[in-house]
Amino acid sequence: MTVLVVGASGATGKHLVDQLLRKGNSVKIIVRSKKNLPELWNEENNLDIYIANILELSETELINFTTDCDAIASCLGHNLTFKGIYGQPRKLVTDATKRLCKTIKNHQPKSPVKFVLMNTSGNSNRDLNESISFAQKCVIGLLRLLLPPHVDNEQAADYLRTYIGQNDKQIEWVAVRPDGLINENEVTAYETYPSPTRSAIFNAGKVSRINVGHFMSELINDDNLWNKWKGQMPVIYSKTSISNP
Repeated sequence: MTVLVVGASGATGKHLVDQLLRKGNSVKIIVRSKKNLPELWNEENNLDIYIANILELSETELINFTTDCDAIASCLGHNLTFKGIYGQPRKLVTDATKRLCKTIKNHQPKSPVKFVLMNTSGNSNRDLNESISFAQKCVIGLLRLLLPPHVDNEQAADYLRTYIGQNDKQIEWVAVRPDGLINENEVTAYETYPSPTRSAIFNAGKVSRINVGHFMSELINDDNLWNKWKGQMPVIYSKTSISNP
C-alpha cells in the first residue's frame, strides 16, 4: 500500500510514518525541511521524502504526489509559538485537506482513497449532536475567538463531514480525535470511542502520540477497522487515562 503523509515532521507524524513503515507500506512524505527528520529515514528504501510547502504546490505537482496513493494521512498542526498560533497560514489544516481531497477527485481513482485526519477531542462531531456542558460551550466559544488553530481543526473536520460526506465514490475518511497528547516510547493499550467519554476541557484524558500514530496506521492497513470507523470521528485515549472518567 502506498501512503502519503503530510505533517510527517511533527511529533505525532513521525510516529505515524514509523508505524506505516513497520507494516511494510510504501510511504511518501511532504515536509518543508529535513532538519527535524530522523536520520534513519535516509536509509529507508520504502520512504520517499519531498521538500515542499503543501499549500504552494501546483495542482500538477499534487496530482503527481497523490495519483498512486491508496491512502493519505494528515498530521498537520500549528506550532505552539505566537507566530505559529496567530501568524499565517491560519487555515493550514483546512486548506491542505481541501487541496488534497480536490486533487484526489481530479484524478478520479478507481477505488476510494482513505483519508485520515488527525484532529482534536476539543472539536465536537456535529453529525452526532454530542452533548457538552454549558461551561464547556463557553470555553469552546472563547477558543474560537482567541485561538485560530482551534477553528482550523473544526473547519477541516467539517469539510470532510459536510463536503465529502458519507457516500463519496473517490474518498473515504476518518478524523481521529486524540485527547491530552503526551510522549511515550512504546505503543500501549488504548481505547477508541465514537464520542468523548469525558470533558476535553475540564476532565481531559491522555493518549500518547505513538498510540495515535499506531491507530492511524491500523486504520489505513486494516480494512475491518476502517469499515468500523469510516465517516466518523473516533476519540482515542490511552487505557490508563480512562480508568477514572
